[in-house]
Amino acid sequence: MTAPPDALLETAVRAALAAGAAALEVYASAGAEVIYKDDRSPLTLADRRAHAILEEALAPTGLPLLSEEGREISWAERRRWPRLWIVDPLDGTKEFIGRRGEFTVNVALVEQGRPRLGVVYVPVPDRLYGGLPGQGAFRLDAAAGFAPRLAQPGSLGPILERHGRKLPLPRDRGPALVIVGSRSHATPELEAFVAEKRRALGEVVFVSAGSALKYCLVAEGSADLYPRLGPTMEWDTAAGQAVVEAAGGRVVRADTGLPLAYNKEDLRNPWHLAGRPEVLDGRCRGGETP
Repeated sequence: MTAPPDALLETAVRAALAAGAAALEVYASAGAEVIYKDDRSPLTLADRRAHAILEEALAPTGLPLLSEEGREISWAERRRWPRLWIVDPLDGTKEFIGRRGEFTVNVALVEQGRPRLGVVYVPVPDRLYGGLPGQGAFRLDAAAGFAPRLAQPGSLGPILERHGRKLPLPRDRGPALVIVGSRSHATPELEAFVAEKRRALGEVVFVSAGSALKYCLVAEGSADLYPRLGPTMEWDTAAGQAVVEAAGGRVVRADTGLPLAYNKEDLRNPWHLAGRPEVLDGRCRGGETP
C-alpha cells in the first residue's frame, strides 16, 4: 500500500535534511573536489554523497527515482512509472563551488506527470521549504535542528504547527514588481524580458539568485515573478514547482501557459514562468492586490 501524502512529505523532508547535511560538510571543508561531466558541468563530492543519501532514504517507499545521475534510464522503462521521485542532490553546483551559498537539495514526488509534493532545502542558511499542492506550503527556519525529532514518524506536523511559517508570508515591501533571475545562467532573453517590464510598469526590481531558491522566493512572496528563459532539466524544477503551486502560485510554459509536465520522453523543460496567478495574468503589479 502506498504511503499517504503527509507521510511521503515527511520522508522527503528527512531525506533532504540528511543530504543537505552531507553537502554542507563538504562545503565547510577546505575545498570541494570538482570533476567535470561530459557536458563540462561540474560534479562535486557533495553531489555524489548527497545523491547516495537520497537514494537510501527514499528507497523504502518502493518508488523509482529519477535524477541527473539516472538520466540514461530509457523512456521505455520510465513511461511505466506512474509515480516517481525526481531529485537534484545539489542544485546550484556553480554557487556551491563559488562559495556563494545559494545551493539546494530538491526532492519532488511526481504522479502522472504532475508534482504532488516538493521539498527544497537550502543548507546555507539552513532553511527548508515544502508543500503539497492543494494543501499548502511552509518554510521552516533553522531546519537542521529538527532532524533528530523528525526521525519519529508523524513528527513533521507538530513541528510545523509550532515552528513553521505558512507561505506566502505577509508582505512587507512596496508595490514594485520584483523579478528574480538566475545568477549563473542569465540570458539575453531574460535581460530583454526585464527591460520590457520596466518599460511597461516603470518600477521593477531585479534580484539575482541561484538554484531552486528562486522558486522559493516566489512561493514565500519575496519575489513576484521568475522568468526562466533558458535551459533547465526536470530535476531542476519539479520540487520548486510543487512548492510554488502549494503556496498558490503557478509555474507555466512561456509558450502555452500550461503547467510544466514531468517524466517526459525528453527530460528538458521548455522556457517557463513562475509567479502569482494575478502577475502571470497581468492583472496587477508586484505589491498590488488584483
